[in-house]
Amino acid sequence: MTSPHRELDFKGAALALLLSALWGGNPVAIKVGLLDAPPFWLGFMRFVLGGLAILAWAWWTGAFREFRIAPHEWRPLAFLGLLFTVQIACLNVGTQWTTASHSAVLINAYAVHTVVLAHFRVPGDRLTPRKLGGALIAYAGIVILFSRGLGGAGATLLGDVSVSISALLLGERTIYLVRAVQHIDPTKLLLAQALVGSAGLAAMSLWLEGGIPYRWTASLALALLYQGLVVAGFNFTASLWLLKHYRPSALAGFFLTSPIFGVLLSGPFTGEPLTTTLLLASLLVAAGIGLTSRP
Repeated sequence: MTSPHRELDFKGAALALLLSALWGGNPVAIKVGLLDAPPFWLGFMRFVLGGLAILAWAWWTGAFREFRIAPHEWRPLAFLGLLFTVQIACLNVGTQWTTASHSAVLINAYAVHTVVLAHFRVPGDRLTPRKLGGALIAYAGIVILFSRGLGGAGATLLGDVSVSISALLLGERTIYLVRAVQHIDPTKLLLAQALVGSAGLAAMSLWLEGGIPYRWTASLALALLYQGLVVAGFNFTASLWLLKHYRPSALAGFFLTSPIFGVLLSGPFTGEPLTTTLLLASLLVAAGIGLTSRP
């Protein structure tokens, strides 16, 4: 079967690297937001903003002119929204129980899952020895970053496990989107995640968090704007465009730089120091990118 994806060019690589940097800052923004709001309600507020950003984008691009959900699309859209809800819930809860740098490192293990899953489920996206080796080298960098904080203050095993589960679900969601975006309009996919995710997280908050306990502060507002408009709005929209046009395993190589950006951004906002371990991990991740992004 012929693959609908093309090889990665400069435009795709540049956009993937930008999205990686913005995505790397997301765990930091979550950690800042969790100082004033519980995890499920924070996720709900984030995706209300993200949903509004997606609606504005859809209106601006004219995507609503012939907007209609076909009967056969309801089930995959509902599944995507449910998968998204659980993934974000695990990420927010895990980030509350661990450090921002741990969260940034562990959530980006999804890129390794994406490369492996793409081999089995995306036509033409084969797991070559070069890609496998690059993924393993880059993952070694992630492991080194993780090991630097073992036993460190603010990190717990339960938090790390929760974020790791979120990473596995994110890898599955990425592959699901790769396949779905070929026959379902991207606007529907984005709105399904925003609407189902918002409703699901609101229900979980009311059930498990007992109301809406949060303090409205400037830092919470900035954290929400970053998560809602930048990550849930711009990043999701641009990521779908990339997934529709390029091979996900090649993109995954660039997305593996996100933990580097996340750790770098964690320093100014959480006080976590930069060490020589970070430099070594950066070199390993860079080497992995060079291998996984080549056909």
